[in-house]
Amino acid sequence: MRVVVIGCAGSFAGPASPASSYLVQADDAEDRTWNLLLDLGNGALGPLQRHIDLADLSAVALSHLHPDHCADVCGLYVTRKYHPTDRYAAPLPIWGPAETADRVALAYHGLDEGGMSSQFDFRLLADASPFAVGPMTVTPFAVNHPVEAYGFRVESGGAVVAYSGDTDATPALTPLLTGADLALLDCAFVDGRDETRGIHLTGSRAAAAAVEAGGVGRLVLTHLPAWNDPEVCRSQAAAVWPGDLEVATAGTAYDL
Repeated sequence: MRVVVIGCAGSFAGPASPASSYLVQADDAEDRTWNLLLDLGNGALGPLQRHIDLADLSAVALSHLHPDHCADVCGLYVTRKYHPTDRYAAPLPIWGPAETADRVALAYHGLDEGGMSSQFDFRLLADASPFAVGPMTVTPFAVNHPVEAYGFRVESGGAVVAYSGDTDATPALTPLLTGADLALLDCAFVDGRDETRGIHLTGSRAAAAAVEAGGVGRLVLTHLPAWNDPEVCRSQAAAVWPGDLEVATAGTAYDL
């Protein structure tokens, strides 16, 4: 598999990155490349086009319905609905929480009856219920956020990517993370500054979850809002995490 960080800014697009979006790619036995997009937050649709033709998207999985994780679905709809050539043969599968179709349609004023169903095939996520995107098996895990939210474990060819979405500490992080070659973990909060619980991880809590899960290869802190100092987040995680550690940057690719 290959993972490309399209956007990693937390809560809103920052000066150096769009909001959350991660492209996961895997080849099948016939050498077809399948392109799964985990989240499509505000600002992410533009840079996504530097990495793939939008017609080559295979599926989208939305961790939850806050705009920094799903707002650019509206722009994706425009690219499919109004492209001057007939290049989109079938609706694109979009996996998401309950009411995804209705909530996304509400963000796009003036839709025809039927919402976005002409372009998207909306499908419901369920906790620990896997689905396939080509050679990839995707298992969503319900996580700890104020709204219905999921992390995603993506497996293909023996490689494992774990993406926490937005979450605070939760037992669900153990099956999500165990044995992951690459773990992309929420780090929107900072120890000693953000005391509210049940919303986001800090660097230390992200690292502790990876340690407890066991077998995690590379830990990448992500979803940092622009007001976070990345080095503070890194140092708080490094005090707990003994292995490879970095802070996500837009455009970085990982080959697994």
